[in-house]
Amino acid sequence: MSPRLALPLLLVLLASGCSTLSRADLRASTAIVEAGHAAASDCRDGADPACRPVASPLLALGGQAVAASTDEAPRHHVTMLDRGQDALIARLHLIRAARESIDLQSFIYDVDDSGLLVLEELLAAARRGVRVRLLLDQLYGLPDPGLQAALAGSHPNFELRLYNPTFGEAKTQPLQYAAGIVCCFRKFNRRMHTKLLLVDGTVGVTGGRNIQDRYFDWGESYNYRDRDILVAGPIAAAMKENFEAFWTFEQSHPAHTLKDVAERLIRGDGVPAHRLLDPARERSPRVLAMAQAVTDGAAVYERLAPLTLPVGRVEFFADLPQKHTGDQPAHEDASRAMRDLVDATRGELVMQTPYLVLSRPARKLFREMHARADAPEVIVSTNSLAATDAFPVYAMSHKYKRLYLRELGFQIFEYKPYPEDAPIDIAATGVLGPRQAALPIFGSGSAGSASGPVPLKRAGVRVGLHAKSIVVDDRIGVVGSHNFDPRSDNLNTESMVVVHDRQFAAALRASIERDMVPANAWTIARQEKPPVFSGLNYSLGKLSEKLPIFDIWPFPYASSFELREGCNPLPPGDPRFYACYEDVGAFPEVDLPLKTVYTRIMTAFGAGLVPIL
Repeated sequence: MSPRLALPLLLVLLASGCSTLSRADLRASTAIVEAGHAAASDCRDGADPACRPVASPLLALGGQAVAASTDEAPRHHVTMLDRGQDALIARLHLIRAARESIDLQSFIYDVDDSGLLVLEELLAAARRGVRVRLLLDQLYGLPDPGLQAALAGSHPNFELRLYNPTFGEAKTQPLQYAAGIVCCFRKFNRRMHTKLLLVDGTVGVTGGRNIQDRYFDWGESYNYRDRDILVAGPIAAAMKENFEAFWTFEQSHPAHTLKDVAERLIRGDGVPAHRLLDPARERSPRVLAMAQAVTDGAAVYERLAPLTLPVGRVEFFADLPQKHTGDQPAHEDASRAMRDLVDATRGELVMQTPYLVLSRPARKLFREMHARADAPEVIVSTNSLAATDAFPVYAMSHKYKRLYLRELGFQIFEYKPYPEDAPIDIAATGVLGPRQAALPIFGSGSAGSASGPVPLKRAGVRVGLHAKSIVVDDRIGVVGSHNFDPRSDNLNTESMVVVHDRQFAAALRASIERDMVPANAWTIARQEKPPVFSGLNYSLGKLSEKLPIFDIWPFPYASSFELREGCNPLPPGDPRFYACYEDVGAFPEVDLPLKTVYTRIMTAFGAGLVPIL
């Protein structure tokens, strides 16, 4: 580290060491919050529709399933939420329908259209008597101390807590971020990646989506192709228990106890107002339309009923926050359950993950599976470099393509940035309306920054995979937050729902297969063997791959292939494969000078970071 960088970081560390909130300031901020609660108005006027919960056949499924269940024969209803607009409507409608309690847990919570709309519905629910608890990871959860100060004293039924604030503050400044990596790497890097909405203790929504526009088809340049699952029935009790463990954990701090939030409370006159909570603020047409749509319980149910299935056995596996104290060993709970499910595969495993970066134990497991006499097929849907928003992580995946294809036996399909048939509502993004001319060039990403999407050759509304799901032997379907990577194993807390039902597994498989068809994905396969020195090229590439840091061999083992017109899809092992597929290079659609060198550099410098990516 250069001296010019070390000095500012040292100063940040020293300042952060003194950032603990004093007892006097804590008493003052607590008193201000309590005064705000005492002055808060309730919403119980029967003449105001916003003061009454809406009727909801969807929410009623939870009570019906609980009533019909026994310990020996549990009953559930599950709804697969592939489309972003469905996922947002389901959340908002359940919040609007809640009568007793709402628990919401998220890794990212942004103050964009969707985030503010959800927040407004949560506050409205609190005013009509629903107990609302909002638990966010501190790093990316509403990182505005002023907004958190306003929320802290907004209503006694509304509580906001932040998980693992490294420096005792709501907002992490850029230098603090760097200092956190230097001084307290393990603590700083342990994040609550769990996502959950639980309503009235009977219906839960979990999966890959955070609260941010790009998860709900509202991003104007980049959207996630993601997946959630809505579960109604007795398994919601396990979700409730897991949320309680996080809510009461010592690292979950009420917002007003964080130094920068308390400072704003004390500086203001009582509970401060915030422009984003202004009832008179202007709202976009799509927000107004969505807020109106979720009030019609019959219409919401009619929309989601075709996606809803009655099932029996459902399991919920989730890490506890003790994973971050050493009291619960890493690889426990969610990760262990995931490995057990994978190991139980006998015929075929279909897996979808945005980041194909495997830990050593995972590689060992897949290698052992591939060595079986009756080795199961492993089919993987993941991101291409053109689609991903995590450039360094893709570089790691690229480094091990040979291992995945040859030694682990994976069939890999990489998602295109502009899929022809994706469950994305392009009209909802806003790019087709009158504002289109004022928007930036879609697909330009972040001009090749180290962490964001890379620039592409064409413009468009880019889509990247963020779904995390598996199907085991066409009989078990899994939807959750676990990325099947070292971060999920060792650092993040994760959760997942396991549905033991063939009809649901078939629907989930069809959803993933849709993302792997030639119109939506490139097939990854070994490059056609050169006429000479093919064995030497392979051996040198394999040797380079095993180097702990550098991957210096310039001739990659694998490439991306596009189906030729007039051909039918074929597996890479078919003798007609190279006649029917065109090699389009390792990084199709990417518009970067010396892109191969760029990725190799990222691979070289990032290889040692596999466990934390």
